Amino acid sequence: MNCEKVDEQLQSLGLELPEAPKPSGHYLGSVRSGQFLFISGVTCKWNGELPYKGQVGTDLSIEEGYEAAKITTLNHLAIIKEVVGCFRLVDRIVKVTGYVNCGQGFAEVPGVINGSSELLMQVFGENGKHARCAVGVSALPGNAAVETDLLVALK
Repeated sequence: MNCEKVDEQLQSLGLELPEAPKPSGHYLGSVRSGQFLFISGVTCKWNGELPYKGQVGTDLSIEEGYEAAKITTLNHLAIIKEVVGCFRLVDRIVKVTGYVNCGQGFAEVPGVINGSSELLMQVFGENGKHARCAVGVSALPGNAAVETDLLVALK
């Protein structure tokens, strides 16, 4: 898939890419090894601001959590573009791991992480379908609502 096609797809969805986030600690934001790009966990910051803070299901609705998950994925797409230069090198999305800041007993974690999964499928089609793990946690950095990490296969 070429860069223009991804940009057009995002535009048709009313979305744009943020600035690629930088690591907030002593780690790499991504590592390319062979045909794989491992992207570290990113929260739902949008150009450095955190629009969705708190626990989903308590402080935030499931719909707000879903939107937060979409932002994490837009951040991942910005990182991919920064690291490999263009989306034409993306073969497929391999795996998403999603973490949802939520209270004990919150059972809608998969529905929140669908915000990430559905966006990847809208952008990359069949090659956006992926393996996934969705986990509820009691806290995330900066009190973010959602964090995801991503594994991408490159051509």
